[in-house]
Amino acid sequence: MVPKNLRPLVPYLKRYRGGLLLGALCVLLTNGIAVQFPRVLQHAINDLHFGVTTQKLGRYALLVIAVFVAKGIFQFLTRWVVIGISRDIEFDLRNDLFAHLERLSYSYYQRNRTGDIMAKATNDLAAVRNLLGPAIMYSANTMVFMTFALFYMVRISPKLTLCAFLPLPVASIVIQYFGRRIHERFERIQAMFSDISARAQENFSGARVIRAYVQEEAEIANFETANHEYIRRSLKLVRLMGMLWPTLELMLGIAVVIVLWLGGRQVLLGRISVGDFVAFNTYMVQLTWPVIALGWVINIFQRGTASLIRINEILSAQPEIADDPALVQTTGQPAASLPSGGSEPARTNGQPHGELRGEIEFCNLNFAYNGVPVLKDINLRVAAGSSLAIVGPTGSGKTTLVSLIPRIYDGAPGTVLIDGRPIREFPLETLRRNIGFVPQETFLFSDTIRGNIAFGKDEASLPAIQAAAEAADIAQDIEGFPEKYDTTVGERGITLSGGQKQRTAIARAILRSPRILVLDDALSSVDTHTEDKILNHLREIMEGRTTIFISHRVSTVRNADRIAVLHDGSIVELGTHDELIARNGYYTDLYNKQLLEEELAEV
Repeated sequence: MVPKNLRPLVPYLKRYRGGLLLGALCVLLTNGIAVQFPRVLQHAINDLHFGVTTQKLGRYALLVIAVFVAKGIFQFLTRWVVIGISRDIEFDLRNDLFAHLERLSYSYYQRNRTGDIMAKATNDLAAVRNLLGPAIMYSANTMVFMTFALFYMVRISPKLTLCAFLPLPVASIVIQYFGRRIHERFERIQAMFSDISARAQENFSGARVIRAYVQEEAEIANFETANHEYIRRSLKLVRLMGMLWPTLELMLGIAVVIVLWLGGRQVLLGRISVGDFVAFNTYMVQLTWPVIALGWVINIFQRGTASLIRINEILSAQPEIADDPALVQTTGQPAASLPSGGSEPARTNGQPHGELRGEIEFCNLNFAYNGVPVLKDINLRVAAGSSLAIVGPTGSGKTTLVSLIPRIYDGAPGTVLIDGRPIREFPLETLRRNIGFVPQETFLFSDTIRGNIAFGKDEASLPAIQAAAEAADIAQDIEGFPEKYDTTVGERGITLSGGQKQRTAIARAILRSPRILVLDDALSSVDTHTEDKILNHLREIMEGRTTIFISHRVSTVRNADRIAVLHDGSIVELGTHDELIARNGYYTDLYNKQLLEEELAEV
C-alpha cells in the first residue's frame, strides 16, 4: 500500500519498474553477501581454535576478499541502478512540471509569485529526487540487511538477539516523533526559501525601479532579514537532526553493552563458542551504519514528502482555460496536436479547423473579476476583414474585452463567437494560431531580435523576418545595431527602448500572418510619425483580415472602419470617426482635448 503523500510518484515509479526490480535484486545480493562476512569469521575462529595452519589462513583470507569484492560489485550496481532511476524520474517530473505550467491559465500566474514557482521547480524537485534515490536505497539496504542479520543472530542465540533489539520500541517512538517534527520544520524552511526566491526575482526584474527610487539599501536590508529568518529555521532543523543521530547511536550503544555483558557470560559458561560471539558482535557492528543511516533517511524522507506536497499543488492545479472535452472526443485527439494542414483538414459547418475567416461577435456579454463586474451587456459585431478601434478611459474594460478573443479569459458560453460559432468550439491551438496578439505589457525573451520576431514560427526565413520588421518600422533600428538581427536584447528586452520593444512585438505578430490582429495599446510608446508609418503598413498587410486595436490617441483610431467607446464596462458610442464627432459625446471630448494638446505642444 503506497502512502497517500507518495501517490503522485506512483506513475513515475511504474515507468521504471523493470529497473527497480533489478535494483531490488542488487540490494538482496549486496546484503545477502555482506551478511556472510560474520559467518566467515565465525567458522574461521572456531576452526582455528583447533589449530592454526597456513592453508586455513589462506582459505579464510580468500573467502573474506571474495565476500568484499562481490559485495562491492553489487553495491556499485545498486547505486548505479537506483540513483540512476531517481535522476530519470527527476528528469520526467521536471518536464511534466514545466509542461503543466505551460498549460495553466494566465490567472494562475496572477495568483502565484514567479519566485515561489521557481523554488518548487528547483529546490523542491531536488528534495524529491533524494527521496527517490538515497532514501529508497538506504531504506531497502537497512531493512534487507536487518532481516538477514536477524535470521543469523537468532540462530546463534535467541536470548542475545532479544536483548540486542530491546531498545527497538523506544527507537520507533523516537523516529516517529523526530520524523513529524522534521516534516513540519522543513515545510517552513521551504516556504521561506520560496519567499527569498520571489524577493530576489522581483528585485532583479524591477532593478530599474529600485535604482530610480534609490531603494538598493532598503531592499538589501529586507533581503537580509528574510535570509536571517531562513537561516534561523534551518538551524532549528539542524538542531533537531543533531539530537536524532546521537539518540539512535545511544540506543545502539546500549544494545552493544548489553550484548557484550550477557554474551561474554555465555562464552564463559560455554553456552556459545568464541566464534559465535565474535560473529554476533560483528552483526551488531554492521548494523551500526544502517541504524545511523536510518536517521539520515528519515530526514531525507520528510524533506522529500514535504517538497512533493508543494510540487503536487502545481500538478493538481487545473487550467481554467482548456479545450472542451467533447471537442477532444470529436476529433479523437488532444486539441494541442490537431493537424493544421494536410490533404483533408477536419471541418465543422464547412469551415476548416485550421483557418478562420475572422468575424467576431460579442452577444450579451457580461464579465466579472472575482465577482466585480467589468463588462456589462456588450453586443458588438466585427465583420471579417474589417478594423475596429476601442477607446475609453483607464479601467473601462478595453483590455479585458480583447483578451476574451484568444481566450486569455473565458466569457460565459455563447457570448463570444468567431465566424458565427461559439469560441469554445475551436481548439485552443487553432484559435490562437489564427490570432496575432500584442499585449499592453510588451514582453521579449532573452534571445536575439531575430529569435524574438520569429517566436512561434521557427521556420521563418530571414527575408520574412526582415519584411515583418519593416512593416513594424523597426528594421532601420535593427540595421543600426552591431550584430543586426543577431543582437541579443537581454532579459525582457531590457537593452531596447519602450518603442523598440513594442515595434518588435508588433513584428512578431505580423510575421504570423494572422486572420485576426489585436493590438492592445501597442503604439503607446512610439511617436505619431512612427505610428502613422506602422498603421499604413498594417492596412496593407491586414487587408482582408480583421484588426482590433486599443488606443488613447484619436490619431491612431480615426481611420478604423468602426470605433467603439467603452465607459464603465459598457459600449456608450459606436460608429466611424466622423459619426462620433458629430454626436458630440465622449469621443468628441477626447478628440478636442488631443487637438488642444497638439496645439500647445507646437507653441
